[in-house]
Amino acid sequence: MSSNALDLHRRSIVVDTHCDTLKCLTQEFTRTKGSMWKDRSSVGMGVRSELGHVDIPRLRDGGVDCQVFAVSSARDRTPPHALRTALDMIDVFHGECERNSDAIRPVTCHDDIVEAVGEGKVAAMLSIEGADVIEGRLSMLRVFHRLGVRMVGLVHSLRNLLADGVSDARTGGGLSELGVKVVEELDRLGVIVDVSHINDAGFWDVNDISRNPVIASHSNSRAICGHPRNMTDDMIVALADGGGVMGMNFAPSFVHPTAPTVETLVNHVDHIVDLVDSDHVGLGSDFDGIRSTPVGLEDVTKMPGITEELLRRGYGEDDVKKILGGNHLRLIKRVVG
Repeated sequence: MSSNALDLHRRSIVVDTHCDTLKCLTQEFTRTKGSMWKDRSSVGMGVRSELGHVDIPRLRDGGVDCQVFAVSSARDRTPPHALRTALDMIDVFHGECERNSDAIRPVTCHDDIVEAVGEGKVAAMLSIEGADVIEGRLSMLRVFHRLGVRMVGLVHSLRNLLADGVSDARTGGGLSELGVKVVEELDRLGVIVDVSHINDAGFWDVNDISRNPVIASHSNSRAICGHPRNMTDDMIVALADGGGVMGMNFAPSFVHPTAPTVETLVNHVDHIVDLVDSDHVGLGSDFDGIRSTPVGLEDVTKMPGITEELLRRGYGEDDVKKILGGNHLRLIKRVVG
């Protein structure tokens, strides 16, 4: 790692808009035999672990200043106890923040993030991955907002009451009537709508309905790697035209079919920048939600490798800072406040 790259990385506010670490800390997920979420509930986030990808010591080593932690239910078209599972995860989140208050701080707006960084703490924000957790009730969106959620993905790849996910793309279905109402309520609350995991028809419905910029918290370019979870060029242009941002996902199958590396991940960045400029791309690792990682991105401590690769390709300092976190901060400030 060059000193220039490491210095720039440390001077930037680095934002990662998706990790699944709360699943590793919630027994609803870790008790399943063969689960990819290795149980860290007895250890917590405050202790460096050899398991998984994210904990507080490694976040600090990797220079990640703001980490968005996803809340979800079991991935199922009719998940059992979806609301209860989500509330358990939020309880784990706040408990971890309280036990490690010297190093991490829950945040709900742009200024909170800046203040936490100024205090030398990791800013921790909550998102929902799959709004099946509201169990069909708009009132639950308001409850989750009061609990600190500031980003909501409508689906988690499988169909729910709101929309069809990428795993149900054959239907061609977009948002349901409830899905439309959920987008409208999220706009009213100042919660960012997340289009990762939704199918193409649902994306276009959200694009037409939402008054605010939207996020693809952890999705890449389909032109570079043809996975259905990635976005087409037309979708990327539409997201950018609305002021949105997409976070690069480190899942190997989303990066490259045979050679997932930090270099092939940055190929996605290059393509998006060429398509819509550098204002609409950021980071959304999917750490602790993926079984393996690209070479050079084995856990969150390797994040500075992205900075080094961007500099190697000739990106200027201002563009690197935007990609590392500035674009996501702009979106958060505009939608959330």
